[in-house]
Amino acid sequence: MQASVAHADALPATHARERRRAIVATVIGNGLEWFDFTVYSFFAVIIARLFFPTGNDLSSLLLAVATFGVGFFMRPVGGIVLGIYADRVGRKQALSLTILLMALGTTIIGIAPTYDQIGVFAPLLIVVARLMQGFSAGGEMGGATAFLTEYAPARQRAFYSSWIQASIGVAVLLGAAVGTFVTSALSPEALNSWGWRLPFLLGIVIGPVGYYIRHHLDETPTFRDNAERSDSPLKEIVQTYPRETTASFSMVILWTVCTYVLLFYMPTYSVKVLQVPQSTGFIAGMVGGLAIMVFSPIVGWLADRIGRRALLSGSALLILLLAYPMFFYINHVPGLASLLVFQLVFGVLIAAYTGPILAAFSELFPAKVLSTGLSVAYNLAVTIFGGFASFIITWLIASTGSTMAPAFYVMIAAAISFVGTRFVREPAYLQRH
Repeated sequence: MQASVAHADALPATHARERRRAIVATVIGNGLEWFDFTVYSFFAVIIARLFFPTGNDLSSLLLAVATFGVGFFMRPVGGIVLGIYADRVGRKQALSLTILLMALGTTIIGIAPTYDQIGVFAPLLIVVARLMQGFSAGGEMGGATAFLTEYAPARQRAFYSSWIQASIGVAVLLGAAVGTFVTSALSPEALNSWGWRLPFLLGIVIGPVGYYIRHHLDETPTFRDNAERSDSPLKEIVQTYPRETTASFSMVILWTVCTYVLLFYMPTYSVKVLQVPQSTGFIAGMVGGLAIMVFSPIVGWLADRIGRRALLSGSALLILLLAYPMFFYINHVPGLASLLVFQLVFGVLIAAYTGPILAAFSELFPAKVLSTGLSVAYNLAVTIFGGFASFIITWLIASTGSTMAPAFYVMIAAAISFVGTRFVREPAYLQRH
């Protein structure tokens, strides 16, 4: 891996434009992946009524968020298949394929007839679309990380890879902005009839644009010039890199819990638990997305100068300490102001934790198995701890009557990941100082 890093650092200045294109292509594509996940989470309440009518609001909502989680069953499969594909065939080809699959899943959700129109086939269509999106998303993170870190100069790998997390902030911001617009500008009848489809239709438009940009990129110099290929990347990961995979897995736990609880679930929590208007949850979500979008590259830049471990451990510890008081705060003072503070605080902390994390992961695996290793560790953690987080929390709140269930879920994740961050290795150029 050090050889590939040295090669990336030695790329001439004429490659600067290609590096910028690599960032843009990754941000657009990864942003689309997360935009689709975001809008499904944000409109879970409406989707529950239209596609999973049971006569009971709680049961319908549980079915809707469970269907959101169903897509995560396919993420490890997609991660393994597309990760191996990226390590054997190339990063560019894998990333072009993932964005096509995600756009197709989004199209199905955007045009699917409701339960009243076609009966039981309506929820089945949503399940198929979520499975397709899950398979696609499974290969996105590993491929995108390999793509950007292999384009990056050796001393800017955290900064380059931080744009992947920034693209998630863009997706949350865009999803919340569209949600705010349709819930504010449309009547409840129009919103439930056709307005909820607008964000998904927007995703359909973004898909071909992202594919065009990715398809016309050059393959990464590291992959193109590295003659060494693994005959069985998955087997090599299991046999040769179990410690690195375990460390990556443990650190992803907090990342995925923060994303799916503190960002995606909060609009639903705001409506169902805090009893505030849906637009209030969307507006607050925009602040969280904006904070991640702005601060992730800043933290990535900082991590290239002071190291990854201190930022990862410090932000994990702060999330552990602040989860309970912040949830206590919004429950006792529900409203736009408290939710804005909540999203701003956690938006900055999520950026501080995730800004350096992909660079830390990419330094654990050699190029020949990088995409596979990251995909396996990332998607297993996301499937177990993130995919059904909304379902588990909704059920816990209903069963226990405690609105603080999300806080405890976040605290457990932060404690586990804090331990994992202590195993992070700093890059060689930082160890010399």
